[in-house]
Amino acid sequence: MSQQVRVRFAPSPTGPLHIGGVRTALFNYLFAKKNNGTFFLRIEDTDQNRFVPGAEAYIMEALEWLGIAPDETIGKNEKFGPYRQSERKDLYQKYADDLINSGNAYYAFDTPDALDAARKLEEEQGKTFIYNHTNREKLDTSLVISTEETAKRIAAGEHYVIRFKTPVNETLHLHDIIRGDVKFDTNLLDDKVLFKSDGMPTYHLANIVDDHLMETSHVIRGEEWLPSMPLHVLLYRAFDWEAPKFAHLPLIMKPVGNGKLSKRDGDKMGFPVFPLDWKTDEGTSSGYREKGFFPEAVVNFLALLGWNDGTEQELFSLEELVNNFDLNRVNKSGAKFDPEKNKWFNHQYLIKQEDAKLAKAFSPILVEKGFNVEESKLTKIVSLIKERAHFVSEFWEMSDFFFVAPASYDEKASKNWKAETPALMQELISVVEEITDFTSANIETIVKDWMTKNEIGMGKIMQPFRISLVGALKGPHLFDIVEVIGKEETISRINKAISRL
Repeated sequence: MSQQVRVRFAPSPTGPLHIGGVRTALFNYLFAKKNNGTFFLRIEDTDQNRFVPGAEAYIMEALEWLGIAPDETIGKNEKFGPYRQSERKDLYQKYADDLINSGNAYYAFDTPDALDAARKLEEEQGKTFIYNHTNREKLDTSLVISTEETAKRIAAGEHYVIRFKTPVNETLHLHDIIRGDVKFDTNLLDDKVLFKSDGMPTYHLANIVDDHLMETSHVIRGEEWLPSMPLHVLLYRAFDWEAPKFAHLPLIMKPVGNGKLSKRDGDKMGFPVFPLDWKTDEGTSSGYREKGFFPEAVVNFLALLGWNDGTEQELFSLEELVNNFDLNRVNKSGAKFDPEKNKWFNHQYLIKQEDAKLAKAFSPILVEKGFNVEESKLTKIVSLIKERAHFVSEFWEMSDFFFVAPASYDEKASKNWKAETPALMQELISVVEEITDFTSANIETIVKDWMTKNEIGMGKIMQPFRISLVGALKGPHLFDIVEVIGKEETISRINKAISRL
């Protein structure tokens, strides 16, 4: 790629970052790294009415947690700063004026009431009101009033907007990296507002000017922005600037039915749609981090929503994603979100973690429950249970019997406790008492030798033994449990089971 690759993620700080936005950031990051380029974050906060305090910091923290932090942003390598649009607002007036002077834009003084009246008139005639070439010279614009009159009204403080003058009778043949060639009829486009009399640009003008000044080479964004592509290309043309290459990513779809994944879907089905918890006065919307997901797992499953490398491989490190990523392998159609598959990904990353690291994560849960377990013992317990877990938060339920004797016994499992079981369990206690090398393999050998020698069937000992220690027919290898809880506790639990069952 001859041109220096510079791509951006440009969210508005209007609330928490949706998982769809995270995927857009990720694909920009992967593309930049694959092409030895730069990934930068720009905050598009020109719409001050929708600004939400804390949202900007949330976006930064989410990208850091996921391991896809930008190369340039607010307070970091500000080569093309400022990276907040609200701090760049003095720039945009000049570019709006340039468009007026070149005849590519015009002033519009229409009041909301006048626009409502025009809209109603069109509807009465069975038409749809579009502010464009069909009516812009019938409305209150600088296209029909003199330059002097226009200047006088602006000087008097009258409210106005600057609208783009969309060309007429033209078919735009544009190229999208993901969608291929796309066509747009300029007669069907409206004259979008670019600038308002309060000195603030709209998204369209600020976005184009900033992408040009920040030397953005590729615009990779969600497909909801595809209808804006013709306007943006026409703006580049009006300024006589080279347009970046465009790639519009497919939507992330609901797990069931049609439509874009929303927060409501997550609330209804019990899964997060945000990377981190988002707290408001109304309550907390859950995030992947607080739900116990590993950031690597989130990155992995998001990468495969709409992209694949052409193989059956599903587990990718960030480095592998960078090496394999190609925009030409992004699908056009929406990608269905699968919460169960996400848990599967987390399970894969959990079992790859070092036992000691997982033990460290499990420790606070135990402390909260009143147990202070020595590190080596906890690491051993984690190694025995992690294969069946999706999250560290599930460890307690899977391992409580390592820390506390069963208070009750599973009713179904207790059917394995027969009339001859107490006597056999007493004999088992005698065998266990004699064992000096209390390791899992040695205990297993001695107990099984005793059973063989006395012609005792496996089911007569193993199931009652497990019920005694665990309270149910669950848990890892029985003799691993025996080793971890120790001789004294093992004998105590068998005695308790004999008296209770």
